[in-house]
Amino acid sequence: MERSLLQRIEAFLKESAMPPSVFGRAAAHDPRLVGDLRGGREPGLDLICRLEHFMNKWRADRRAGQVAPQGDRRTRAFRRIEMGARA
Repeated sequence: MERSLLQRIEAFLKESAMPPSVFGRAAAHDPRLVGDLRGGREPGLDLICRLEHFMNKWRADRRAGQVAPQGDRRTRAFRRIEMGARA
């Protein structure tokens, strides 16, 4: 049985450790996207294709070692501190 779009997005969010608002903003320029989908929003075919493309591209980039971690302001600040400690 094929999983729904929302189930695929939820699995992607766990896999990527990406907050829902960051995913929505990066994939569709809509930080409320995941919350709206959880609330029953029905996406159109164009949006579904963009979301699937974003998730597939992210996975391909991760396999190639080209994915920079994404997150909200707190995690970006943490990464800056981490990167400063490595330098």
